[in-house]
Amino acid sequence: MTFSALHKYLGRKSGPVTDELVASAVEEHLVETSDLDWKRELPPEKGASGSDFPKDVAAMANSGGGTIVFGVSEVQKAATGRRDVGELTEAHERALRRAAVTAIMPPIFGLEIYRVGVEGERAVVVVVPPSVDGPHLIYKNDLFGAPVRNDADTVWMKERQIEAMYRARLDERRHAGEALRRLYDDTAAGHDLAERAWLIGVAHPRIPDVVAARPTQEQARMTFERAATVTLQWSDRTGIHPLENVTLNNPRPGLRRWTAPNKATSDRQRFRQAWASIHHDGSISIAAAVGGPPINSDREPLPGSRIPSRSIEAAVSDLVALIASAVERRGGAWEYEVQVGVEYQGTDPMVIQTTDQHGFIYDDNSTPLARFVPVAATIVAGEGVTDLHQQVYGLAEDCVNQGGITYLRTIKEPPSE
Repeated sequence: MTFSALHKYLGRKSGPVTDELVASAVEEHLVETSDLDWKRELPPEKGASGSDFPKDVAAMANSGGGTIVFGVSEVQKAATGRRDVGELTEAHERALRRAAVTAIMPPIFGLEIYRVGVEGERAVVVVVPPSVDGPHLIYKNDLFGAPVRNDADTVWMKERQIEAMYRARLDERRHAGEALRRLYDDTAAGHDLAERAWLIGVAHPRIPDVVAARPTQEQARMTFERAATVTLQWSDRTGIHPLENVTLNNPRPGLRRWTAPNKATSDRQRFRQAWASIHHDGSISIAAAVGGPPINSDREPLPGSRIPSRSIEAAVSDLVALIASAVERRGGAWEYEVQVGVEYQGTDPMVIQTTDQHGFIYDDNSTPLARFVPVAATIVAGEGVTDLHQQVYGLAEDCVNQGGITYLRTIKEPPSE
């Protein structure tokens, strides 16, 4: 579901981007605005980065987002007819997305690109998301500028406008950090932190999803179940995965969220307790017991301050998989601010322990921790993102390195390319 400038000016609710929308816009002679731009032809596949496409996309992003329609002729800014832009191949689409990333700084992710119409009236609609990373700059050799929409025209920002936009970016970062901390504290509350260590993982989208309708229980179920599959693309089952210990197929409603409740309810399974939530604004949260698992079925459990590094890896893997699954449902690419911590209120220092090459517990190099400092990161997931394995590996590595552990055991090493 998308709410583009076409939907807005035609008086439509959010919905698919279709050829009928473009035809209606031409029939009603819609006029270009700050968030709607008509283009007769597509930029070339080769040389897209050097065309006007990056400038047009950056201008829309700097102006709060908008829609560019290729395949419409205009007179005095008003749509007057259709033009066939030809077939948009996958390679051509990749070139457009690449231009938005490589020719604009900071890069713009999450372009929504739609092919509509039949031969003779084929059009391409590009929906540019709003951005909190402005000003987005265009570089030409040694020069740079920040384009912005001025009603139907694209102009260059003045120095004071650039200054104001940088200030707004810093303010947004501060507010996003506050929202992430509130989400973290809310997720950590209510667990037996005095008895065992808990991993708390939260993720908040840089631009919250406030336009789309609330996800249904069925959509939440599919997102949880998809994440349980995605996590195994880069990890194995040697760690205790939170998503294997929650009720994936029957999420329960909560305050603006769907929660997969804990299903490890017996005394023998308490070390597996976990909860996971998908929030209506796109946020993700996981709480998982990671301290004090039994060494095997015949032994007493370890102290609650002892944490297998594999359990941390598995929980981090599941958190990123939930992000990827949530973004997959919404489409496009999204940036998430992520915070992962380990909370424990017992008296003993925490010890993150690994295993040697034979599978035996090994903690000679572990660094006792009086407090685990939460690890912050930015994760980009969604269409066109090819290094998600590398991102989850790096996040898990930061977490276990804090306890003196060098190597990951559950998350596989990403390909070198």
